[in-house]
Amino acid sequence: MRLDRLLAEAGFGTRSQVKKLIIKGHVTVNGEVVTVPKFQVNPEKDEVLVDGEAVEYEKDYYLILNKPRGYVTSTKDREMTVMELLTGIPRPEKLFPVGRLDKDAEGLLLITNDGELAHRLTHPKWKVPKTYYAVVEGELKEKELEPLRRGMEFKDFKSKPAKVRILSSGKESSEVEIEITEGKHHQVKRMFSRIGHPVKYLKRVKFGNLELGELPVGEFRSLTPKELEELKKLVGLR
Repeated sequence: MRLDRLLAEAGFGTRSQVKKLIIKGHVTVNGEVVTVPKFQVNPEKDEVLVDGEAVEYEKDYYLILNKPRGYVTSTKDREMTVMELLTGIPRPEKLFPVGRLDKDAEGLLLITNDGELAHRLTHPKWKVPKTYYAVVEGELKEKELEPLRRGMEFKDFKSKPAKVRILSSGKESSEVEIEITEGKHHQVKRMFSRIGHPVKYLKRVKFGNLELGELPVGEFRSLTPKELEELKKLVGLR
């Protein structure tokens, strides 16, 4: 097994993060510093250390969390993080959220210790779709959605065409469902603000093939074998 793959699967970060650890000399194999990410190791026989900490080849965790508002999508922060909700999980410090979800947003957040899968799910190459339910200000009309469906130019990026449909529309607010394939900072909020309908409430309801369903806010569950198999197929694994 490649050294960078072992570290990613053991929860030391995404593939790009663990490569940096290796190249900078933070990793030893059987007492010798190794700086080559593709170096071959046997997890059952070789002693692998990261800054002196033993790498344990553990079970992979794949969890869906229904993130509440007010929690930061981070492993460490001065504010409340989503990791504080993972009660009963062994070695939760090895887990990390996949992608981001705004502090004031709710919904589906994938949490894992599988660095390789996390890397692919967040890489633009794979165009993993993310679906959101949003309540926006004002009465939204179909013609106003055309810029979102064409793609929008921002200072720091250009959005890909989004799939969006109006669920309900009223004078005070409207409900919409939007599917995007990127994950830029505040992207959905910025898109609707651009057309004059700021987001009042945002919830992610789908990520790839994963659906939030009736999972209560603040609770989590493991992926089913079928869900995991389909998720990996989306990004060319297995």
